[in-house]
Amino acid sequence: MGRLILRRGGTGGLLVLASTLLLFLAGEMMPGDFASKLLGASATPETVEALRLSRGLDASPAARYLAWLGGLLHGDLGLSLTNGREIGALIASRLGNTLLLAGLAAAVAVPLALALGTLAAVFRDSWIDRAVLVLTMVTVATPEFFFAYVAIAVLAVELNWLPSISIPRPGMSVWEVLQVLVLPVLTLVVTSTAHVARMTRASIVAAMEQDYVGTAMLKGLPRGRIVLRHILPNVAAPVSAVVVMTLADIVVGLIIVETIFAYPGMGQLMVDSVAKRDITVVQACGLIFAATYIFLNMAADMLAIAFNPRLRSAR
Repeated sequence: MGRLILRRGGTGGLLVLASTLLLFLAGEMMPGDFASKLLGASATPETVEALRLSRGLDASPAARYLAWLGGLLHGDLGLSLTNGREIGALIASRLGNTLLLAGLAAAVAVPLALALGTLAAVFRDSWIDRAVLVLTMVTVATPEFFFAYVAIAVLAVELNWLPSISIPRPGMSVWEVLQVLVLPVLTLVVTSTAHVARMTRASIVAAMEQDYVGTAMLKGLPRGRIVLRHILPNVAAPVSAVVVMTLADIVVGLIIVETIFAYPGMGQLMVDSVAKRDITVVQACGLIFAATYIFLNMAADMLAIAFNPRLRSAR
């Protein structure tokens, strides 16, 4: 098990390293020039070149990549091209908001998905089962941006129940903060619960056909006890892996959701930096999202191995 963890950790490290190269190349291929964008059309060529020199953009791409990579190894994310501030401080000012949004979405999405999947399996072939299957099929096919705009149109514009812009401000009460977070959290929940619900249902249905479940039913045990005490522990492996993958989906969806609702998180910072051609900030934010996604995929893999000893054997 220890060797497997080290092997997966090494693979994850190589993937993060590959992500740094891809992000750097993507930043180099961004259209437009940072200095011209920042100074405007009235800037002289001399002024533009002076700004490029001051930001170190005169060096070759290879030299800048190696300098960025060396800084990352020492925990230095670099400086923003736009204002010269440390990127670590910029991200730190937004990280708490992003973690709050992701945490609330996960706290609602995971229990809801498990409950829907369990209900659909226990009441198999009933109207509850069919409703869950149809609902999850629709949400799987619905992208975040589409549901977000529909939610804004209905709940914010037509019914005027919730604010369309999710910007927590100093001095707000807990209830007011939760109000402004309802729409982005709802968007993430709706678009991320389907896979967990469907996997939970499929795993429980398969387990209910096993002999030990039939034996428990013949003994007269209540259905709820059979599900909680005998079935759920045996389906923990596939469900846990899908739950972790759902968390990874939430992390990816944050970029879109934060942009739509103008939420001051890391996703919004990344999109704003793209508009400003602030390549260093885009690269740093993208690397954090990529590393988080890779780590969660590794965690899902390790959970599957921990629950299934057969996966530990060499192939």
